[in-house]
Amino acid sequence: MLNTLSGRFLILTTVFVMLAEVLIFVPSISRFRQDYLEDRLQRAQIASLALLADDMIESDLEKELLENAGVYNVVLRRDEMRQLVLSSPIPRPIGATFDLRDAGALTLIGDALTRLYTPQNDIIRVIGAPVRDAGLLIEITMQTAPLRAEMIDYGLRILLLSAVISVLTAVLLFIAVRMVLVKPIKGVIGYMQRYAAAPEDARGIITPKAGVIELREAEEALQKLQIELTHALKQRERLAQLGGAVAKISHDLRNILTSAQLFTDRIEMSEDPLVRRLAPKLVNSITRAVSLCEGTLAFGRAEEPSPTFGRVCLSEVVDDVAESENLAASDVTVEIVNAVPLPTMIRCDKEQIFRVIMNLVRNARQAIIATGRDGRITVSLREDENDWWIVIDDTGPGLPKKAQDNLFTPFQGGARKGGSGLGLAIAAELVKGHGGQLALIATGGEGTTFEVCLPKGDGAV
Repeated sequence: MLNTLSGRFLILTTVFVMLAEVLIFVPSISRFRQDYLEDRLQRAQIASLALLADDMIESDLEKELLENAGVYNVVLRRDEMRQLVLSSPIPRPIGATFDLRDAGALTLIGDALTRLYTPQNDIIRVIGAPVRDAGLLIEITMQTAPLRAEMIDYGLRILLLSAVISVLTAVLLFIAVRMVLVKPIKGVIGYMQRYAAAPEDARGIITPKAGVIELREAEEALQKLQIELTHALKQRERLAQLGGAVAKISHDLRNILTSAQLFTDRIEMSEDPLVRRLAPKLVNSITRAVSLCEGTLAFGRAEEPSPTFGRVCLSEVVDDVAESENLAASDVTVEIVNAVPLPTMIRCDKEQIFRVIMNLVRNARQAIIATGRDGRITVSLREDENDWWIVIDDTGPGLPKKAQDNLFTPFQGGARKGGSGLGLAIAAELVKGHGGQLALIATGGEGTTFEVCLPKGDGAV
């Protein structure tokens, strides 16, 4: 219950309504105290009028008038004359004096709270203006115990009423939230679960119908996502079928290649020099066709897992790449220089970054070998506050214009004859999975430079 949207909204509503009621309670209790004291002033004034009408009044009647008024003494100031009208013995000295004529709101609130939290029965003097201008002022002396008791009783009634209002308001808002927000949200969740269970079923695609603008936007976004995902799944299915066809073609081409090799052996025995010269080219063409089919099939089936991040020594990774590439024999010397300082540690997936650097170094090495001249490949690292930058620099012939225009596009970005361009496409995909970017910095007759940017952060906002 507490972990649901409606449950938390219920709790918050109750808390805020109670807070509002408390803010209302403070001035209300202050106003009640002021009304209580003014009522005592009015009663005292009425009692004093009886004495003013008859100068001679019996002591029993005077005592009764004071008891009815709830005061000990009554003083009237008329024509700048202070006159003690009614009086009785005061049990204790006067503790404080309150003038209601000039008291501000904050003063009244402070006096009310002080009285509420002071249990002692004090004697106080209260000064106020008489009603109907019956003099300049009226002054009374009274005890505070009845006032405090009345204030507590009034406060308890206010708190009880506030609690009832809070609970009632919270329940009504709880029902309203469930009807207006929670129910539509559950409907969206139901569509998501239904679509996840059977994405091929078009009935699982949501139809936006919410009246709330924000929910309507969420439903429209979900509908768009579901439609795009459905099309992507259909396309994936078609690609899977195409992959199966390519696999069959690759198998058939291998059979053709085997037969072609047998024929070549026989043809090379021919006395015709043209036939002997063209036979190996035929075999090489079929071999490239098989390699292209196998590369296409591998790319279509590749589903790269999410990177497993860890602290990796980049220099060791570059050493492994250099060792692997140096195993390949060649008439051309290609020096692979590891310029990564030790012991530099970066946050990445070791295996995937190995593949990225391997693809870039291998492409550079093959380009240098194609020139027939010795060359050098340098792998270095620089960093700033936010990123690592792995730099692969070579002294090769540079990339042709076509390769630059389709650099990371599968089957179009190959720089060498017969290449598929899958290496760079896969490398870019792996770097993107790290939240980074693979970019061509420079290329030309003096060489080519690639940069791999890897963020240092974990992507958290």
